[in-house]
Amino acid sequence: MADLPTLAEVAAAAGVSPATASRVLTGSVRVTTSTRRQVHDAMSRLGYVRRRAPRGSTARRTDQIVAAVVCEQTPRLFTEPYYARLLSAAEEVFAGHGVPLVVMTATPATAAIAAPPLVAGAVDGVLLIGARARHPLAVTLAASGIPVRSAGRPPDGVDLPYVDMDNRDGGRQAAEHLLLGNRRVIATIAGPPTLPAARDRLDGFRETLRDAGVTDMPVAYGDFTHASGAHAMQWLLQRAPRLDAVFAASDVMAAGAIQALRRAGRKVPDDVAVVGFDDAPIARHTSPTLTTVRQPVEEQAALAARMLLMALAEGEAPKGNPVLPTELIVREST
Repeated sequence: MADLPTLAEVAAAAGVSPATASRVLTGSVRVTTSTRRQVHDAMSRLGYVRRRAPRGSTARRTDQIVAAVVCEQTPRLFTEPYYARLLSAAEEVFAGHGVPLVVMTATPATAAIAAPPLVAGAVDGVLLIGARARHPLAVTLAASGIPVRSAGRPPDGVDLPYVDMDNRDGGRQAAEHLLLGNRRVIATIAGPPTLPAARDRLDGFRETLRDAGVTDMPVAYGDFTHASGAHAMQWLLQRAPRLDAVFAASDVMAAGAIQALRRAGRKVPDDVAVVGFDDAPIARHTSPTLTTVRQPVEEQAALAARMLLMALAEGEAPKGNPVLPTELIVREST
């Protein structure tokens, strides 16, 4: 087995001095952003992992720390119910094993800042949440050699162990429910197409409709916010004024769609049936209450956390990528 690259080799590959590379690892402010990026890129190429204190084989270390990295802008972390549910359940598992959990965000624009401390040994493991296609941090973590578990399937081409939901089957269940309700002019409000979960929900929904002979389905895209659901619904009403059903890829977007339908004078479910996805708390507080596809967020988080702890204890990536079932919950909106 080849020796792990040294800091000196990283510095040489980055074209900087070992002292400068060391300052990047310690987070010194005396290093320019471009130099940080050069060192960060060299670490990624070489698979550099900072050597921490030896991991004793006879006693479990008590100074482990894990980072949950949410691939979103910080405001979304505090407004999207999914993240609160997932992080709370994960933290409960880590706390039960005496491992503190720190939370940070990392967009593609901030990945160059977030990656160096993660891959240089500031944390022992990473719980990656919501990585989209071409997210540089996901690529870096996959090459870093540190234990990582992704909550949700990572983007195509990124080899990271994960725990996923059966989003495709959730889309199928939503489509079958609307078809059984004799809805025929059906539209959907999809999530961001670069997010694997959103793409799977759309694919499962669309394929089920096609199998039933419904081929002309208008699609609008939102970003899982209430406003994007309302705007998408307005656009769909212009595109397909006779629509009688809509599937939204999140409950928050579905709530926005219901509001837009009410403003347009359409009754739910008499004129338009609405199905959401998540079974978030908001699903029980919309008027009418929301039919939705339940995803076991807390179970996903707890399982991902336990598997990350296993990787920390055993020093190797967990085997297999569990996919948890989704379930249609019928309420008043259909």
